[in-house]
Amino acid sequence: MTTSDAIEKILSKLTLEEKAALCTGASSWTSVPVERLGVPPIFVADGPHGLRREVPDGGISAGSLPSTCFPTASLLAATWDVDLIREMGNAIAEEALAQNVDVVLGPGANMKRSPLGGRNFEYYSEDPFLAGEMAAAFINGVQSRGVGTSLKHFAANNQEFQRFTISAEIDERTLRETYLAAFEKAVKTAHPWTVMCSYNKVNGTLVSQNTHLLKEILKEEWGFEGVIVSDWGAVRDRVAALKAGLDWQMPGPVPHHVQSVVDAVNNGSLAMSVLDESVRRILRLVFKAQQTSKGGTFNADQHHELAHRIACEGMVLLKNNGILPLKGGEMIAVIGHSAENAHFQGGGSSHINPTRVANPLLELKKISPDAEFSFCEGYPSDDSGRPEMIQEAVTLALNANVALLFIALPTFKESEGYDRTDMQLTDQQINLIRAVSQAQPNTVVILNNGSPVTMTPWIDGVAAVLESYMMGQAGGAAIADILLGKVNPCGKLAETFPLRLEDTPAYLNWPGDAGSVTYGEGMYIGYRYYDARNMPVAFPFGFGLSYTTFEYKNPSLAKTTFKDIDGVKVSVDVTNTGSLAGKEIVQVYVHDHQSTLHRPQKELKGFAKLELKPGETKRVTIPLDFRAFTFYHPEHKQWITEEGKFDILIGASATDIRHTLTATLESTLNLPCILDNESTLNEWMSDRHGRQVLEPLYEMMVAELRQRFTGQDASQQSAEVGAAMGMNDVMDMMVDMPLVSILHWGPQIWGKTPEEMVDELLLKVKSL
Repeated sequence: MTTSDAIEKILSKLTLEEKAALCTGASSWTSVPVERLGVPPIFVADGPHGLRREVPDGGISAGSLPSTCFPTASLLAATWDVDLIREMGNAIAEEALAQNVDVVLGPGANMKRSPLGGRNFEYYSEDPFLAGEMAAAFINGVQSRGVGTSLKHFAANNQEFQRFTISAEIDERTLRETYLAAFEKAVKTAHPWTVMCSYNKVNGTLVSQNTHLLKEILKEEWGFEGVIVSDWGAVRDRVAALKAGLDWQMPGPVPHHVQSVVDAVNNGSLAMSVLDESVRRILRLVFKAQQTSKGGTFNADQHHELAHRIACEGMVLLKNNGILPLKGGEMIAVIGHSAENAHFQGGGSSHINPTRVANPLLELKKISPDAEFSFCEGYPSDDSGRPEMIQEAVTLALNANVALLFIALPTFKESEGYDRTDMQLTDQQINLIRAVSQAQPNTVVILNNGSPVTMTPWIDGVAAVLESYMMGQAGGAAIADILLGKVNPCGKLAETFPLRLEDTPAYLNWPGDAGSVTYGEGMYIGYRYYDARNMPVAFPFGFGLSYTTFEYKNPSLAKTTFKDIDGVKVSVDVTNTGSLAGKEIVQVYVHDHQSTLHRPQKELKGFAKLELKPGETKRVTIPLDFRAFTFYHPEHKQWITEEGKFDILIGASATDIRHTLTATLESTLNLPCILDNESTLNEWMSDRHGRQVLEPLYEMMVAELRQRFTGQDASQQSAEVGAAMGMNDVMDMMVDMPLVSILHWGPQIWGKTPEEMVDELLLKVKSL
């Protein structure tokens, strides 16, 4: 008997009450079993940067079993290493199997709309392409071991303020291109077992009840065959949620919701077929989970070392005046609470009980026995001002050759459950950095934070800055390795570090009020916004320093003219021109020369990570597929390409473009006509078929308008005279007028009413 047959047999034997119960949870972490039919429960556990498996029989706030705490998504994305993320997913799956977990609740693919997002550390990037690649890699890694994932939080969950009730007001194009694209990539290429809906509303409708998002887009358009599960407590109306496509409500039990489903089926307001489809999906999930044996152990040492490797790959060197790497044998003042108490993860549902924690100070001492270390805390764990601690730090720094300042953004500044109110470190930390760097020019700042902080008050005075994010349990060893030159830093930012909060795209639309937040910046978040504004930033998207240097030579395209369905491959030689081995991340952006709808100046569409010995050259080839050149057209209701020229930008960051190549795209799309009686002249001329039909009439229109505004026909009037009499201004004005309105200027020569003429033109277009 096939799995499908077995599921249908069970479905036929389930009572209505059992079906309704299966669509809710049995507890905080388990599904409802049906023992009489051999349907076991499945067990889920929090992720996404490690396993938070609650102790057996514990509630949602119970302690969790020891697991490897890997770096959070903010650092993971800075690795730009999909193979490494896949390896991490594989390790998390091993731990899930050992702890009898069927589904890991992760990854998070939401966009970093603002640096203030309290949960930004759980999310990958401000860029949907990079976020989608990371999420897909994680899912593939976990599910390759027979453990499921839950892609979250679908969708537009970009803030903690009123996250249970806020309505994200987003136009369809922005939604598709910015806030759904990473989810789409992960769903279509990695096929997560479940997708978790978010708490919030989108355009006035709770996501748990949003038919457009859950049913029309996720299930029907994207072909998602797994289970849509609610975030914990996100369901208000169980019947409405089922109709919208939400299969599984968590947590449970929720007896009154079960009864509401039973009542709705009995009174005919809910079709049994709708309930059956959700039950069918849940049973498929149960069968999948049972195919993999659970139990055993995992190698905690190996996983700790993997966490160490990932941390090394994702830390970003933001500034270095040559002081790093340290030479060894120095007198080193280590200052900062987080040097002894590593700040390696965020607060909330993703908080892991680590198997061990690498202490940064001890790790420094371990690999540099010849150095002389001194230590002081520098700042307290709370927000109090302690000038005596600053004075102690200054004294320590004065008596050393170099000062290492470990600065961690405290949990009361960022966590699940609340957003940040600013981008600043604490006042104590800012004053500490200023005082120490004034006393000791050789000051290195090591940051631990989940998202950008403002550095303007102090960065000019320090010698180096290492962004180590929330670095996971082995991050302390990674910091030591980078500072002392055992590892060459290679991480690059997956988000822009702005100069000020006021510069950020969503500043005027954050966090909303009166129950809604308007995404008024549209698609222009992150580097897209700063490009459009030509605005300086502290550190651009894709930026990161190394202890070596790289040169890009001999860029080329496989074709200079290509069909959209074929895509195009871009190649470039990368040479390590320094004296140390290192890794470089090559980034490829695309710029559309001209499009019907506005587009960002450039968009990331490909990348590759290379490891190079000193003097070594490697040629890298990066494919750009159909989607690399598309945009979502809300009237066509699909992703489209338009013929024309595209720049292919090869860079080391969003602002460090090394080479620009130009290619011509040939569109293969035969788009239906979307012209109507209100379409503008510009819209007619931008439509391939519309232009073809209108062109014979267009010259007559121009001639008639010339006659009206200049009193001269084409044979009499020179271009200079036309311009002087405002003819160009008139035509510029007419471009955005409805064609029917323009035709009203000359009804005496057309012989028909403008409305009749437009109707005839539309018939001709639709016949092509």
